Amino acid sequence: MKTRTTRALQCSAPLVAAGLLLTACGSGGDSGSGQQAGSTSFKGRGPITYVAGKDASGVVQKVIDRWNKQHPKEKVTFVQLPTDADSQRQQMIQNAQTKSDAYTVLSLDVVWTSEFAAHQWIDRLPEKQFPLQNMLKPVVETGRYRGGLYSVPAASDGGMLYYRTDLLKKAGIAQPPTTWSEMTADCAKVKKLPEAKGMSCYAGQFQKYEGLTVNFAEAVNSAGGVITDANGKPDVDTPAARKGLDFLAGAVKDGTIPKEAVTYQEEDGRQAFQSGKLVFLRNWPYVYALAEKSKVAGKFAVAPLPGLNGPGSSSLGGHNLALSSYAKNKATAVDFMKFFSSEESATTFLKDASLAPPYAKLYDDASLIKQYPYLPVLKQSILRAVPRPRVVNYGDVTSAIQQEAYAALTGSKSSAQALKDLQSALQKSAAQ
Repeated sequence: MKTRTTRALQCSAPLVAAGLLLTACGSGGDSGSGQQAGSTSFKGRGPITYVAGKDASGVVQKVIDRWNKQHPKEKVTFVQLPTDADSQRQQMIQNAQTKSDAYTVLSLDVVWTSEFAAHQWIDRLPEKQFPLQNMLKPVVETGRYRGGLYSVPAASDGGMLYYRTDLLKKAGIAQPPTTWSEMTADCAKVKKLPEAKGMSCYAGQFQKYEGLTVNFAEAVNSAGGVITDANGKPDVDTPAARKGLDFLAGAVKDGTIPKEAVTYQEEDGRQAFQSGKLVFLRNWPYVYALAEKSKVAGKFAVAPLPGLNGPGSSSLGGHNLALSSYAKNKATAVDFMKFFSSEESATTFLKDASLAPPYAKLYDDASLIKQYPYLPVLKQSILRAVPRPRVVNYGDVTSAIQQEAYAALTGSKSSAQALKDLQSALQKSAAQ
């Protein structure tokens, strides 16, 4: 069960009641001193911890080892949390609620910044010490709350469509699909091939966890719908949103999405694609490097996510570095954050783990594109991405989304009823 936290009432009551979005709390200018529960003087040097989800690539420890070699008296210990985002968030919140100094630098999902900042669990950062002007603007914005910088981008993320180039070519399909209907039709052609016997069409992340929130948001946005409107009010009970959820629920019902995919997280989908069980897969860029070492190496490529009437929209993903308000040795922590989020480190993460860099120029580097041909697709995915609601009470919002989307996917509710119930849940959350 997820830990429930009370919302920090830093916005005015009318604005809280009016909507969910971060912008409802004011995003322009410096709206306060930025003082947090812990010291913001960034004093103290010595050992610290870096806290993030389990690293499947092994590259995080290599980067930390490089820091430790250069700073033997200020060593960083890598604390690895579970792979799923919900468990990571829960453990970080529990650490903050006990005011423990066990966690120093936190790797936050980009959508958690406002929640952690509003509850004063993380410190406001010295913005001028980070090269934000060299980063993609949408990525930088994920680290802001009420005019201040509370987390700095370490890696961005955009969803992409992985597809089997060898099978599409053999089926006479020249280009990857740009719409859901094209993808379904292409899959039907591919599955007639002897080589595709037993394969399923498409999967994403549909287990009841944060990945489902991401995939639901992408389906809604890619059909022209929204979760919240321009003023931050919940607006998910609409015909457009229903088309998005109908696509997912209908695909599970007719077998386009295999039944077992309702249990998939990122790694489950990756392994299914790599083992030859899927023609199409929605996943993050980290999959690329791992798939190139699998049995589908040289047999796949990536394209923008498909949508209802054309290319769809990814949810904006990625991880930012934040400083726990209760940590010790904050001077060391800030220096480590600059090191870990530097262009050099971003290049290492790109080359060794296919992680999307926050730095704009890396996407246009011809030598890197030659090595990593997915970069242009990934850049467009990030620039066209739609953020999930940047809310203070994010746990309640994502829990409601997961509950209703999963009900529609598993057939216990119609899409129409699920969206009606979700609208009601979000309105109650906004009014708290």
